[in-house]
Amino acid sequence: MAPAAAANPAAAALDEALAETTRRTGASIGAVYLLAPDEQVLCLETLCGAPVDFAAPWARVPMTAPAPVAEAVRDGHMVWVGSQQEMARSYPRTAMALPYPLSLAAAPITGNRSWGSLLLMWPPTRPARMSDRERGHIASHCRRLARLLDEAVESGRPLDGSAGPRAIPVEAGGRPASPVRAAADFAERLPGGSCALDLEGRITYVTSGGCELLGRDAAHLLGTLPWQSLPWLDDPTYEDRYRAAVISREPVSFTACRPPDRWLDFHLYPDSSGISVRIVPTGAQPPPSPAPPLSEHTATPARAGQLYQLMHLAAALTEVVGVQDVVDVIADQIMPAFGASGLVLSAEDAGRLRITGHRGYPAEVIERLDGLPLDTAFTPVGRTLATGIPSFFADPEEMRRIYPEAPQVSGKQAWAFLPLIISGRPVGCCVLTYDRPHTFSAEERSVMSSLAGLVGQALDRARLYDVKHHLAHGLQEALLPHTLPLVPGLDVAARYLPATRGMEIGGDFYDLIRLGGSAAAAVIGDVQGHNVAAAALMGQVRAGVHAHATLGTPPDIVLSATNRLLTDLDPGLFTSCLYAHLDFAQGRLCVASAGHPPPLLRRADGRTTPMAITPGPLLGIDPDAVYPVSDTPLTPGLTLAFYTDGLVETPGTDIDVSLARLADSLSRASGTDPDVVIDALLREVRPTRDRTDDIALMLLRIRGDA
Repeated sequence: MAPAAAANPAAAALDEALAETTRRTGASIGAVYLLAPDEQVLCLETLCGAPVDFAAPWARVPMTAPAPVAEAVRDGHMVWVGSQQEMARSYPRTAMALPYPLSLAAAPITGNRSWGSLLLMWPPTRPARMSDRERGHIASHCRRLARLLDEAVESGRPLDGSAGPRAIPVEAGGRPASPVRAAADFAERLPGGSCALDLEGRITYVTSGGCELLGRDAAHLLGTLPWQSLPWLDDPTYEDRYRAAVISREPVSFTACRPPDRWLDFHLYPDSSGISVRIVPTGAQPPPSPAPPLSEHTATPARAGQLYQLMHLAAALTEVVGVQDVVDVIADQIMPAFGASGLVLSAEDAGRLRITGHRGYPAEVIERLDGLPLDTAFTPVGRTLATGIPSFFADPEEMRRIYPEAPQVSGKQAWAFLPLIISGRPVGCCVLTYDRPHTFSAEERSVMSSLAGLVGQALDRARLYDVKHHLAHGLQEALLPHTLPLVPGLDVAARYLPATRGMEIGGDFYDLIRLGGSAAAAVIGDVQGHNVAAAALMGQVRAGVHAHATLGTPPDIVLSATNRLLTDLDPGLFTSCLYAHLDFAQGRLCVASAGHPPPLLRRADGRTTPMAITPGPLLGIDPDAVYPVSDTPLTPGLTLAFYTDGLVETPGTDIDVSLARLADSLSRASGTDPDVVIDALLREVRPTRDRTDDIALMLLRIRGDA
């Protein structure tokens, strides 16, 4: 049992439930991810059937990441990946971290709240299709895990993934295999074999024949990793074969040369308890001339796991959008990969370094370091940027010899200063720090330096995106109403949600216009497109409607006049618009539509239906278009819902079905306060964070004193 589980009964119960789930589903590997307290990251809580270091590239998964475990939680349904080919097509970043043949399922764990995700992996021999019965079994196991997590909160010992991942055997309560047990397991798997490995890769049993072929006695081999105790196996290719056996649970083999010229075949036979390895001499001829031996100054080849992790981090950096995304990737994935405890990310701005993100530092330290000139001699940043060469300091004394003040300011014990340079131009500097002295190996320095180039490119792109993003949103906010007017007898609430793709700017708009003391007009529309041109045209349409409405013009004339304006401007974009005139004195609602969805009417008793209207054509097509007017009584307690198509249009779903679903949600919404109702409506109808279209929604409720 892991130490954290031994200290916390809730963790022990979760570990036991995961081990049972893994066994009962026939999976080779299982894992539970829990949402961090801020609900932005999924943290690996416990792992069954594989060592924890395997999970380093995916120990923390942002909720926005294109990964099965994150998608399962975001969308609230199970994700099934039947093959490695399907993984590469649907989740290329995950395929980089798991480049092995396998099947995978991720299912949400939901109890009193959304807890996280269950991840299960199977060997590729499993059928590519998952039956409904199997899905039901996995859902049942998720409910059990959710109950345990709910009970942990009630007992005052909640789990949130912050304690770091635990590794447990598939057999609940199992203990590390003894040499005798490992030898027995080995004998059962492969008679007359050579050695056995546990799932961590350590040698747990070796025969005398195996010792003879490997050239070492058992005392020097037991408990060690082969690529550490046998230098001639210290190659990422060989470690990768071991990882492939653990992940895929399928036999693998490779050939290696024991110096000077003894060629050996290694055959690996894995199962849930470990790996049996058969070693036999091979008849292969050695190469014409042996490779030169590694000198003391030659960098050790990077471990296979680190290579995959580097590819995974590189893929993550290619997908970041804004500067904060860059900071999050470094903090959530790069810092844990190198065991760092602190981060300072600076970007060049007018000859100075402005800190754009940090972790593990108090505010007063960041304030002291922010705004240093590019050529500063206070810290190694200036020299690092001037030379383009990373600087590494293993302890405070090494730093103090050149920069005497720097260690006292930061309070850290080791530093890696990585220059972010694009085409000879300094973009910024990434500083990774440690709370204890840390010796940077040649391998670690090489990987960090490679990542620095990727971070620099990502930061440069992200800064450019943020500038465009702020410009676009400034335009959007300037064109939409800052506040809606107070109209006696009318309660109002409105929301605008941008699309989550592109520039997150669109042409949806709404407005409420007060017309004297006894009338008002409500307007909602949607300009084609999600760009600056759409937002600019939206401002022109809103201004045109507002100008005609304030003259007391009937709804059909307002739309006709605005239509002529757009056809004269000829912007090349079409616009839908709905104009509603609320006459409180006469108790009538008159509506005209230019190709816009009808408003919903929720009566005082809760009955909700779309208003029967006859829409005219979109604005900007036909200058002589006619827009019929429809009317209905205004009664106390009536709620009007005006919306754009982004709220109801879903690919593959009939628009009438979506409208009926929206009407049902509005009818069931509790309370009469439009602000409460509108937020509940958006949560139910559009729960996902991903939106391909922007959304405008406005609710008007007629009070009795209208």
